[in-house]
Amino acid sequence: IGSGNWGCAIARVMALNTATLGRFDPTVRMWVYEEEVEGRNLTDIINTDHENPKYLPGITLPPNIVAISDLAAAVADATVLVWVLPHQFLGRLLPTVKSAMRKDAISVSLIKGMAADENGRLLLISSLLSRELDVPQVAVLMGANVADQVARDQFCEATLGTSDANAAEVLLSLFDRPTFRVRAVADVAGVEVCGALKNVVALGAGFADGLGLGSNTKAAIMRIGLVEMMKFAKAFYPAVEDKTIWESCGVADLMTTCLDGRNR
Repeated sequence: IGSGNWGCAIARVMALNTATLGRFDPTVRMWVYEEEVEGRNLTDIINTDHENPKYLPGITLPPNIVAISDLAAAVADATVLVWVLPHQFLGRLLPTVKSAMRKDAISVSLIKGMAADENGRLLLISSLLSRELDVPQVAVLMGANVADQVARDQFCEATLGTSDANAAEVLLSLFDRPTFRVRAVADVAGVEVCGALKNVVALGAGFADGLGLGSNTKAAIMRIGLVEMMKFAKAFYPAVEDKTIWESCGVADLMTTCLDGRNR
């Protein structure tokens, strides 16, 4: 659900796996918000040219990725829903997905950010999805994953957060590849909070670059930021595990975003 640069990159990862693993239907349906690019519908371009020239130019997408502009048709009968779009669009999409989805579908969120509930309290995106879809749990996948590098098969890691052993087994099989290694942990909140907060620290790293400051300053920002990320996580989610910060979702994602990410 989503077809931006990260959406297309992770769809490519999944499509390469589903094409060769007999346990999955080979087709990866990708919901695309329809728009025109040089006079052609984006879905037609993706399905014909096997490229998303607007959001992931220069990358060939596997032919078993099928772009669909009808959200209900895209999610119908799917056993795995992969959420990868800006969280501000969820409000208008969730009712359609809930009415069209299989009730036993596994959901996994790649959305980096946080929301607020009706009382202004902090709410994880996975918790929002779980509540609105009326499902017991939503897994999360976070890590040091710059989209175009993933799409070019440059080696990287990611962290899967779920306490559901069955979901973990399915999702590891779907995502893990020789160039995209995935480790599963049960600390969903820790994985998700790290994925959101590292962007705040990366802003500080970008300010340092803009001011012409050197690597000493950026290293200090990254170290202090890492400590504050864990303090924040523990304050709001006391069950967060200290070791989660050392997974790809934590220190590695912080490093790559501060050094090379667009949020910097």
